[in-house]
Amino acid sequence: MTDRQPFDLRAYMHDIATRPCFICGLIDNDPACFHHRIFEDDETIIFLSKYPTLPGYCLVCPREHREDLAQDMSTDEYLRLQEKVHVLSRALKSVFDAERIYVLSLGSQQANSHLHFHVVPLPSGVPLEEQQYHALMAEHGVLQMSHGEMVEMARQIAEAYHAEGANRC
Repeated sequence: MTDRQPFDLRAYMHDIATRPCFICGLIDNDPACFHHRIFEDDETIIFLSKYPTLPGYCLVCPREHREDLAQDMSTDEYLRLQEKVHVLSRALKSVFDAERIYVLSLGSQQANSHLHFHVVPLPSGVPLEEQQYHALMAEHGVLQMSHGEMVEMARQIAEAYHAEGANRC
């Protein structure tokens, strides 16, 4: 696995608690909220994490600002969003030598309140003690990738995503 660089979690927590919604900013093309996009349509946006702990770390979000999965989305909206999570999972498996795909929803009313799912490929061969939550925690550092590396990764994932979507039954 690629070595991680230290991450200033305290500064990040202050930033996310005091700034406007970065997902809405990304959707509105605010340059301060730039992320490398994988896929988007009228309902959903998928993009690479700006602070990945593993290669291929993506976020899947409804375009509309929704905060509560149970109350802010209909069952049909949720199922359409999860279908995209599933297609992305298949794409990530095809691009990365992934032992498993982690999927979780994080955020709170205090910060990062826009509903989003983290979809992260766990590379094969990662020791057990570095898997699961350990693999996802920025406290253990984040990967430093150049803009060019992120562009290429986003291109590969997007290509695989579109292929997987086209192959859906």
